Amino acid sequence: MKFSEVVEKLGEAAANNSLSFDKDCDPDLPRLAPVEEATTGTLSYIEGAKFASHVATTGASALILPQDEALQTQAQSRGLAWITTSQPRLLFAQAIALYYQPFHPAPEIHPSAVIHPSVKLGEDIYIGAHVVIQAGVNIGDRVCIYPNVVIYPEVQIGDRTILHANCTIHERTQIGAGCVIHSGAVIGAEGFGFVPSPTGWVKMEQSGYTVLEDGVEIGCNSTVDRPAVGETRIGKNTKIDNLVQIGHGCQVGANCAFAAHVGLAGGVKIGNQVILAGQVGIANQVKVGDGAVASAKAGVHSDVQPGTIVSGNPALPHKTFLKASAVYTRLPDIYQTLKQLQRSLSKKQ
Repeated sequence: MKFSEVVEKLGEAAANNSLSFDKDCDPDLPRLAPVEEATTGTLSYIEGAKFASHVATTGASALILPQDEALQTQAQSRGLAWITTSQPRLLFAQAIALYYQPFHPAPEIHPSAVIHPSVKLGEDIYIGAHVVIQAGVNIGDRVCIYPNVVIYPEVQIGDRTILHANCTIHERTQIGAGCVIHSGAVIGAEGFGFVPSPTGWVKMEQSGYTVLEDGVEIGCNSTVDRPAVGETRIGKNTKIDNLVQIGHGCQVGANCAFAAHVGLAGGVKIGNQVILAGQVGIANQVKVGDGAVASAKAGVHSDVQPGTIVSGNPALPHKTFLKASAVYTRLPDIYQTLKQLQRSLSKKQ
């Protein structure tokens, strides 16, 4: 694909991102690559000042740049085609879609699939080998269900949703349109509900619902549990990475992003546009406000106000955590100073 073709096909994105480009250079761009690995014929991108030095060394033939005239001039002096935009990473993501589309099988129902007669199927559906769909399931149009998926009774699945191989959808689950459930994920399984009694643990049946709104994506081997009563809900367009645990009765807002190994205990309430970095753990019934961020390995034991950034375990406001971390590295010296003061005071007494 020529550089000029890439620019033309990104026309809508160009309008949205105030894009400008080099009109005097039009190399062939058959490939995409990270800027550190790029070679001739490659389109890559520079996200910001941290990576600006790569403009002088990259082997790429074209770069997507931030709106920085110095970088633009540097690229031009090296004979590199360039595009500038306020959001280089976003534009690069849109460029990838020009070169690559995920595999999507043609509509068919494999003869080995086991489908209960009461199941309602929409149009243009793909159902792979050894899929099991139990009674009362309702599946929308253009849904793609890869091999070995098991769908329990009374499940609803919206249009264009993709269920990857070996995921399991338990009863009383409602999945919206345009969702993606990756391999090994388990949606709507029983929450961890046990009540102590004088003779041991008594199982509390999990009779509630699990709801994934439109555009939700659940990563490989992640779990979203259903509650004893009520519902566990994941809001519209929220993205959840691999190996994440969402406990029973949690309420997660829209446009959130959870990285791998995040764990939410039961009844947690997460606002909209919340970011939880890797291995964040949140305790029972905690509330996290809109736009909050928890950095990696944060242990959140109390409510987080909207827009707050927290770090550490127990989680603290991020600036406080940085100050505490700076003191922590000096603890041996502080301890020695304290011992010297104690000896001095003992001698004076």
